[in-house]
Amino acid sequence: MKSLFLTFLLVLVSLLAACAGVPFQPGVSSGDDVLRQWGAPAQRWSEPDGSQRLAYPWGPMGFATWMVEVGPDGKVRSATNVLVEEEFAKVQAGQTQEEILRHFGRPGWVQEFERRQELVWEWRYCDQWTYPARFNVLFDSTTGLVRSTLQIRESLGRHHEICAR
Repeated sequence: MKSLFLTFLLVLVSLLAACAGVPFQPGVSSGDDVLRQWGAPAQRWSEPDGSQRLAYPWGPMGFATWMVEVGPDGKVRSATNVLVEEEFAKVQAGQTQEEILRHFGRPGWVQEFERRQELVWEWRYCDQWTYPARFNVLFDSTTGLVRSTLQIRESLGRHHEICAR
């Protein structure tokens, strides 16, 4: 019974954390609000329309990277965790490293496999079942273009970590 209660409590805490979301409201919060609450972004891109894309990774191998879009009017357009399976599905063969970097931010891990002429970028994320997992983008190291992607759940030993989306 105690085990069931602890499991219920963990699920409840995870759901509450997921519902808490981001403290920014599109159209209401400003870019200055974001900077005040989260500090300087890890990366910032200026878009042709005058808007900015701000990257906020949560931890060196954390489970989330928040991309905050700030319009030319200084208002937040959106704040989205991009390390989710729905976003991974948008990656297409032939995309450039810059396109992937702008979409997901800096990877937590990079490895080159010279004999395969392959460069792998990896991000840690929380899968749909709240287990830690890894998302990999595999590039052709000669062209710098995406070859494919790979999603791998982290090893589930006797005691496994549960993360919150």
